[in-house]
Amino acid sequence: MYADSETIRRILLDTGDTWAVVGLSDNPSRAAHRVAEVLQRFGKRVVPVHPKAETVHGEQGYASLADIPFPVDVVDVFVNSALAGGVADEAVAIGAKAVWFQLGVVDTEAYERTRAAGLDMIMDRCPAIEISALGG
Repeated sequence: MYADSETIRRILLDTGDTWAVVGLSDNPSRAAHRVAEVLQRFGKRVVPVHPKAETVHGEQGYASLADIPFPVDVVDVFVNSALAGGVADEAVAIGAKAVWFQLGVVDTEAYERTRAAGLDMIMDRCPAIEISALGG
């Protein structure tokens, strides 16, 4: 229900190429770092969002979604489930087209709010796995 194949395909192939990755830092041992690298290989612009606002994979980082000075197509969420709903609400506020909660990130109320606001949303899946399966 929270990850149908048509929505996955639409977000990965048709929604746009600017992805804000919330929780992405310059730590190569973190999953967000590896997933961002895969997304870049498939042509996505990956924008790091982390309190430290570090540059990662050659892209300037921002402390919050609201700080990003250009449109964002997809917000990819690498924070724990307790914080994820607030990030989804911020994604709606900045006019993103879709929200993607990573593996293990689940908030059904945030899913319902985000969908009600008109955004596509995937929950508890990894875009790096899905885009590789689709062939980009």
